[in-house]
Order: sequence, then structure tokens, then C-alpha cells
Amino acid sequence: MVAAATISMAVGRVHEPAKLDLALETWAKHPTTRSVRTLIRVRPGMARQVAERLAWGSNTDGFEVAPDLLVAELSPGGLRAASFDAAVTNISLDARVQSFATSSADLSQNDLVQTEALLSMPYTGANVGVAVIDSGFLPSADLGNVTASYTFTSGKAVKQGPKDAFGHGTHVSGLIGSTGSTSSGRYRGIAPGSRFIVLRALDDTGSGYTSNVIAAVNFAIANRKTYGIDIVNMSLGHPIYEPAGSDPLVAAVQAAVDAGIVVVVSAGNFGGDPATHVSGYGGITSPANSPGAITVGALDTHQTPSRSDDEVAWYSSRGPTWYDGFQKPDIVAPGSHLVSDVPSSCAIASKYPGGLIKTSGTCKLTKLSGTSMAAGVVSGVVSLMLEANRKNHPGGMLTPNAVKAILEYTAFPIGSSDPLTQGAGALNAAGAVTLAAAIDARQPSGAWWLATPVTASTVVAGESLAWGQHLVWGEHLVWGNQVYTNDPAWGQHLVWGDHLVWGDAVLGSDTVWDDGSPAIWGSHLVWGENLIGEIYGSTVTWGSLSSNVKPDHLVWGDLKSLMIAPTSQSWSNLEVANGDLIAK
Repeated sequence: MVAAATISMAVGRVHEPAKLDLALETWAKHPTTRSVRTLIRVRPGMARQVAERLAWGSNTDGFEVAPDLLVAELSPGGLRAASFDAAVTNISLDARVQSFATSSADLSQNDLVQTEALLSMPYTGANVGVAVIDSGFLPSADLGNVTASYTFTSGKAVKQGPKDAFGHGTHVSGLIGSTGSTSSGRYRGIAPGSRFIVLRALDDTGSGYTSNVIAAVNFAIANRKTYGIDIVNMSLGHPIYEPAGSDPLVAAVQAAVDAGIVVVVSAGNFGGDPATHVSGYGGITSPANSPGAITVGALDTHQTPSRSDDEVAWYSSRGPTWYDGFQKPDIVAPGSHLVSDVPSSCAIASKYPGGLIKTSGTCKLTKLSGTSMAAGVVSGVVSLMLEANRKNHPGGMLTPNAVKAILEYTAFPIGSSDPLTQGAGALNAAGAVTLAAAIDARQPSGAWWLATPVTASTVVAGESLAWGQHLVWGEHLVWGNQVYTNDPAWGQHLVWGDHLVWGDAVLGSDTVWDDGSPAIWGSHLVWGENLIGEIYGSTVTWGSLSSNVKPDHLVWGDLKSLMIAPTSQSWSNLEVANGDLIAK
């Protein structure tokens, strides 16, 4: 065995702490365990050599989870040695991701399909493939259209029959595409004709390593054509420990979007004080900070079809994102008190029996809340959008950017919420499907691509509601009819928010903090112990966005300087808060 110091000398590299994300920097200074599980990004083609050096120096079994990305369990000395290695570009914590659901015993009727005005829609998501990366899937009378099922809990793809000991993945899948047969259609999902590709990355407790999720995403990319994967739903996440540009999970999501897959991600359930429900900002998790993903916050519809009483749920994570200051979420969707399937013997059914509504065979119906649920709803709507577009314009293809633009453009603004809370507004499923059906993506770049006219309003519960007709593009609110043309912005390989010229407006990095200083956030920026790994300070002030921040200025500066924001809130082990059970 060769000591870590000897390896460092052999490699001949000055220590670069910038290679480590925040969690690893903290652990390296004060190790709390004998070793830590890491994701190691290496220079192209150097994975095998780096893995051999790691094994030689610290007796660890590093393996390649993706091209040029290793997973390795490292001691403090091994971590130091890896950071010295010239072939290593950055090292991230292989963080445990968790599902974002809560549970409630409120048994009032679920009006999901009505509140999204989908009762008369002729589309079901037929032949649209949705890959659900979650805790699994258990078929039932409500759910059964499974194209393929794999598990990644060992870090590699293993073909396995559908199972879900935790229950979260089945619940999310039901919101996407349950037939509702066990409830006579009362709790039907959004797109019951969808096909499911089950990619189990979370274990029986509803958590799993980041590397397992990355393996599942890469599998979806590699097998997109084989299994007809159009959408990836990721109702999960972990704290943001580094900029999006170096985050391996964000990189996997961006690769999926670049391959033409629409990736829908939950924003996280860290938007407010669990005791008082007062809002806090900066709770977006990874990979919800991916520019290419459709990041979904949760809407509380109060179980009524009318949209007049809708509000962003207190727990729904607000932006901006740590380090990069990205505007997130992109949109909010129904996520509170939604009824769907869970396996009868799953952990959720056993631990939270008060939320159970009905038992039917191998599955029960239960009511859960969270941005996990909201993401599932949006994935179902995207399934309807893709089917509508393909049926009306065979051969055309809506890119992920076009899908996001349609969802934002047709959303209903929530007047009482700022962009960091609601994104572009509340999901308008019927409007999004209508606009998707009208777009002929075969038209050349720059051409008007509406094959049929649309009215920029949707009737919901007898009330005609106007679309927001704006996009949250990078750091700006963009108004106009850009969605009605095949703009270069909707291209397959353009990162959402990149510099473009629309009309007379130049979009780019021209907007900064209003007074040039991050101090305007002050004590209103709230971040919990579980999200940054350490408690900094002893007090925290929960409050609203500073009045100095203008609503159309959406760039918030380098948030790394705010990682010492004072807090006394611990986000670990949250349980009961005002009648809602908060998932750990």
C-alpha cells in the first residue's frame, strides 16, 4: 500500500481545493466519517488510469458510472490524493437524493383533471414514453402500460420486474398516467395512454445515491430509441453543493435535454418555515438548477376547479439557485393533496395510514403533497402535448425548449407571487395542449409555425382566463408572440437562457443585482442545515423578497458569497407541521 502523500508527489500536482464541492470541502476539514462516497470527473479517456491510482493508493473500488465520471469511496487521504491528480477536474459528493412528497389526511375530492380543463381533451398521451426515475413502480388495475423496467440501486442497470417498496414512484406514475379504473375515473391521471419506462434509482426508503440517478439518466439517453423515451420525470433531488456547470447530475440532465428528451424535475420542498409557513428563498435543489430542465414548483388549488383560489404552496422551493443565481422554478403546477396509487404493502402506506382513501387489490389510493407530485402532473401534460403535436403534424418534433416555452407562455400568472416563487405562472394544461396541437414544427427556422389560429385564453370552470404570454428566459421576462414562430431559441442544442435577440431586446447578462451588492438579500435568504451540510450562525429571519429587487430583474449574482447565510433551521427529520407530514 502506498501512502496518499507518495501518490501526490508522484502525480506532481499542487492541491486545488476548487476541485471540491462545498460538501466535500467541509468534510475534508472536519471528517465526520472514515470515508465519503464521491463522484470524480476526469479528463477525457483518463478514467481507467485514475481508477487504478485510486485503488493503488487507498484500496477503494472506483468504477465508471458515465463517460469520464468515476464513483469512489475515499478516505480523507484518498480525497486529498484525488484532488492532487492532474487528470481529475473536479470532485463532487455522491449525495443521497430524496423524493419530494408530503402526506396529508385531508380526504376532500381531487379535482386535478377539472382544474386543468382536460375533461374534453381528445388526447391521452398514447404511445408517448415516460421514463420515471424514482423508487419504482407496481402495476395495478390503474397502472400497467410498462415498456421496460430496470433498477440502478447497485449503480448499474439490472433488468427487473416492476416493484416499489417505498411507494413514491408509483404515486408519481399514477398522477402521470393512471387510468382511474379503481375509482371509476375519479382519480384518473393526466395522460392514461402513456407508456412507462421504469428506472428505479431510489431504494426502499425513498433515497439513493446521485450516481445511481446519473446511471438511470444515461440509460434513458442510450436507450431513447429502443424504448421510445420522450420524457424523463425526476421527482427527486439533493442540496446544491457546487455551480451547475460542474454538477455531475446537472450534466446528465443537460445531456438528456440535448438528446431531445424533455426532462421534468421537482423544485424541492424547501420553500418555507415548516412551523410558520413563512416563505424563504433559495431552496431549489439539484438537478432542478439545470437550465435545460423544466423545474416545477407546487401549487395548492384547495381542491376546487376554479383557479381564483390557487396559490403557490408554502413548502414549494423558491429561487434563485445557489452559486449561479438562476431563475427557478420555471412553472408551478397542482401538487397539494393529490390522490394517486401506492402499493398496499409499501412504506408510505404503512407509515402514513391516515392519508389512505381506498384499497383495491395490490394498490391503495392515498393523498400526498409535494413538488414531486407537481412534477408528475407536468410530465403527464407534456405527454398530452407531444401526442397532440404528432397527431396533427406527423413528422414534426417539439424540442424540449419548445415544450418549456409553450408551458410558460400559456401559464396563468399568479398576481400575488414573484417570479422566484411562481416562475412563469400556474400550469394551464388545456392551453398548453391546444398550442402544441397548433404548432407545425416542420416549418423552417424563423417562419410562422402556427398551422391553426389560437386564442390566448382558456376556459376553466366556466371562467375565461388569459394566458400570461411571457417567458422567463434566463434573467428576463420576455413578452410577445415569440412562441408563434420557429425561433432559433427553440433549437435542439441551445441552452435555455443563452443570449438571443428578440425584437429590440438583447437577452443576456446585462442585468445584475439592483444595487450591485448581494447585501440586498440580507437575512431574507433562508437555507436549511440539510441543504448546505452545516449550520452557520444561530438565528434566521424569514421574510419576503426585498423590495429593492425589481420583478423583471432575475439575475441574483454569485450566491456562493451567501453560503454563510445565518440559520437555525434544521431541515433534517422534519415530520409534522400544521397537519402536514413532511417527508424527510
